[in-house]
Amino acid sequence: MKKLIIGIAVFLVVLIAAAALLPYLFQDKVKQVLDKQIEKNIAAKVIYKTEDVDLSLFRNFPNLSLTVNNLTVIGQDSFQRDTLAALPAFSMGLDLMSVISGDELRVKSINLENPRIKLVVLKSGKANWDIFKTDTTQAPTDTTASEFKMAIKGWEIKNGTLVYEDLSLPMGLVAHHVNHTGSGDFEQNIFDLKSQTTADGFTMTYGGVNYLENTLLDADVTLAMDLNKALYTFKENKIRINEFPFGFDGTIAMPTENIDLDLTFKAAETDFKNILSIVPGMFTEKFKEVQTEGRMAFNGYLKGRSNEVSTPGFGIDLKVTDGRFKYPDLPQAATNINVDMQVDNSSGIVNNTKILINKFHLDLGKNPVDARIAINGLEPMQVDGNVKANINLTEMTKVFPVEGMTLRGLLNMDGTAKGTYSKTQMPVMSARLHLANGYVKSKDFPAPIQNLNFSSTVSNTTGNTNDTRIVVDRFNMLLDGEPLQGRVTIQDIDKPAFDAQIKGVLDLTKITKIFPLDDMTVTGRINANVAAKGKMTDVEAGRYDNLTASGNMQVNNLTYVSKDLPQGMKVNQAQVQFNNEKINVQQLNGTVGKSDVQVNGTISNYMGYLFSENQPMRGTLNLSSNHFDVNEWMVDEYSGKPTSSPTEGVVEVPADVDFVLNTSVKEVIYSNLKLNNTRGTVIIKDRIARLERVAFNTLGGSFVTSGSYNTQNLQRPLFTMGLDINNLDFKSAYNAFNTVKALAPIARLLDGQFSTDFNFSGELGKDMMPVFSTLTGKGVVEVIKAVVTNVKVLERISEVTNLDEVRNLIIENKDFGAEIVGGNLVVKPFDVQVRDIKMTIGGTNNINGDIAYVTALDVPTGKLGNALNAKLTSLTGLKDIKGTERVTLNLNIGGTLMAPKVALSGGSAKAQAKDLVQDVVQAKLGDAKADLKAKKQVVEDSLRAELDRKRTETEAKVQAEIEKKRLEAEARLKKQASEKLNSLFNRNKSKPATTPTETQPQPDSVKQ
Repeated sequence: MKKLIIGIAVFLVVLIAAAALLPYLFQDKVKQVLDKQIEKNIAAKVIYKTEDVDLSLFRNFPNLSLTVNNLTVIGQDSFQRDTLAALPAFSMGLDLMSVISGDELRVKSINLENPRIKLVVLKSGKANWDIFKTDTTQAPTDTTASEFKMAIKGWEIKNGTLVYEDLSLPMGLVAHHVNHTGSGDFEQNIFDLKSQTTADGFTMTYGGVNYLENTLLDADVTLAMDLNKALYTFKENKIRINEFPFGFDGTIAMPTENIDLDLTFKAAETDFKNILSIVPGMFTEKFKEVQTEGRMAFNGYLKGRSNEVSTPGFGIDLKVTDGRFKYPDLPQAATNINVDMQVDNSSGIVNNTKILINKFHLDLGKNPVDARIAINGLEPMQVDGNVKANINLTEMTKVFPVEGMTLRGLLNMDGTAKGTYSKTQMPVMSARLHLANGYVKSKDFPAPIQNLNFSSTVSNTTGNTNDTRIVVDRFNMLLDGEPLQGRVTIQDIDKPAFDAQIKGVLDLTKITKIFPLDDMTVTGRINANVAAKGKMTDVEAGRYDNLTASGNMQVNNLTYVSKDLPQGMKVNQAQVQFNNEKINVQQLNGTVGKSDVQVNGTISNYMGYLFSENQPMRGTLNLSSNHFDVNEWMVDEYSGKPTSSPTEGVVEVPADVDFVLNTSVKEVIYSNLKLNNTRGTVIIKDRIARLERVAFNTLGGSFVTSGSYNTQNLQRPLFTMGLDINNLDFKSAYNAFNTVKALAPIARLLDGQFSTDFNFSGELGKDMMPVFSTLTGKGVVEVIKAVVTNVKVLERISEVTNLDEVRNLIIENKDFGAEIVGGNLVVKPFDVQVRDIKMTIGGTNNINGDIAYVTALDVPTGKLGNALNAKLTSLTGLKDIKGTERVTLNLNIGGTLMAPKVALSGGSAKAQAKDLVQDVVQAKLGDAKADLKAKKQVVEDSLRAELDRKRTETEAKVQAEIEKKRLEAEARLKKQASEKLNSLFNRNKSKPATTPTETQPQPDSVKQ
């Protein structure tokens, strides 16, 4: 967090540094100055436009105002798809005289309007705000003599959004409509920093549980700042969440990379209604009308050091005495609310956390709820607790409003647990959950769920995980006249034995109207009669004969749409049968997104896939479709979420799937292509899709492809491809394929068709297009017919040689070899006959458009003019060129396709043209391969250096943690030794020897 604070300061200094030069620059130079400062100080992508930078004396007169609108900061590496900050309006008010003098810039104000800031910490501890460059080679400078000094007087944030997500804990904070003002004189070393903050939608999450949800935040805080000591002390402060006010006392010190906390906090008021306001679901528009009684006390502490290897100690103490609340429009109240809870962790080691709820009791009308629990440590966890409740759901709704819902039934809960919970142990426990005569009626659906009965037990009598037994011996319900019933028994947690059955109709349309689902829509009917019995050890070993599974399922009009699957899917009709080994999909027809699908086949190892980790679901399916749109299934390569644009994202191959798909699709939409009559086999395994002779027609040509697509690393998907193409139009290929555009741009100038047999491989980018610098491959291209006209290269050859014949060519039934090396296309020598001239062509071109070709022309000597003869004589040394029958001209071709450079480099009366070209092309091919090898070595060295750096960091952290634990163990041993010595001395003191007196008799005998 300290890096974040320092980083914000660095970011401000960057903008201030640019502002110092702005009055002396023209407007078109502003972006250049900012870019230079950003590149020097910030290791992230900062996006803005020149026209969004403004410097004005009038907006904030007499101060100088620097404004940057629509400023966006995007992270790097793991965060390169995440927006760290989006700042629609960022402005600074600068003291005009300080800018003119240039000695020291004084910032009078900083303003942000509608900022959106997202702070993320990965499980590894890497933070997305760690983007500020440090120069470790530069000696420390005297900041007092710096040209730029932080002299901020005030700042303001209007209508901001803040998201903090720490996956290493895991915890998160979200705040909407954040309004914040602050003031402080940073020119002084000692001053008061005053701030006021309000926000709504304030949510705090830990471990996937929202402890605060959509609450109101109002904070008025004053800190005493001592910049010399980097010590910050809480003075007057009032913080309120909903109606719950509290405050802090103590200090925060940051003299080094460590953050030392010595803080206490407590509730500012003791009314029970205050703490009730932050209970999820309680703080509604009617909360002010809720009648309450009772007292509460809340306090806690944060004390210790926070850094990469340690966290501060913490503690919370909450007590509620004789609490009561009643909604004015409901007949009964919740009474006798008593809570006594402590959370304590003085060491800062999270695993040492102790949670003690000595008492939890409330009466919902006449329905008591009691609980008690003591937890010592988190892993392993020592547990001792019990919970007991008897609730009449009808009476509960007379206490607590359940909007739009009618509930009936008797709910009974009784459970105890004592012992150790860990990966290998379970506490001794006995728990029972029972619902009788349940009834649920929603205003959104006319028919109720009735005859709802549920009976379950969880027990463990020994503390061994394999003795844990979970039994749902009865579940049944009736919805709109359709019954559903089931049962399940599970023995053992690690390697469970199971016995389950479900039978009846599940109408998802009706269920989800009664119980709406967040962020998803599910409809349809499932009619099932399925039973299964066996052991997971047999499932994992594939001993399906030891299992018993049978049944069938019919699905009608099943639809599913969610935020993770916005395309949606629909099963119009499906008929499925189950047995021990497999699921037989007799028929399934429906849609996925906009694409229709018809499926039949078999699925095996479905139990292993459902109930075990890393067990693949296997199968052979026949899939047919009239229209399938692949673009809908593009996902972001970092988040794995669907992309908003069909031109971005990668198609993810699912994990834990081992399938053979025999496909037959009349039309496939992929990127900007339409593939017709697609047939072939796709094998999906280990996140790799392999194509086996998948044939299709497109662009007037026929394709047969074999290859693989590998998404084991979603950020760097790999592919191999073998293409057998027949009768494809040159211009259509250029317009459709980016690879052709990049490596063979001459295709757009050719009229005709070609065929090819080519194999290549490489990486794919986020747009599912090849990363050209990674491409390698080789093959043969057959030119069926190509009419070559108006090509600048041929025009320049004609101008240099005075041979008009070569301006326009027709190439027929000619093939040539080619290789792709590191994104360079190497064309091996081939011959073209132009009347009585024989042309031999070969060379390379790259993705930048540069060409480097060699052309040898075997020409009758009589076609050469006097000037060219003279030049050849000087190049070859032959005194009588005209005396030879034919001569070979050597031409070097460079530049680009549209701006070629052609030069005569030599000639010969005897040399074979193909040999001349072959030597040059072979040299260029060798150079390309050597360059690719060098680039690969650089990448490997970089990866090795990064791995070494991470290993060094990890070893340092581990060593620090070991040293910390050694010191803790040493302290514990000293404490235990001290306690034992004290106990020994105190025991001796508590029983002193009796002092003989005259009235006390002496012992009869004494052993010496």
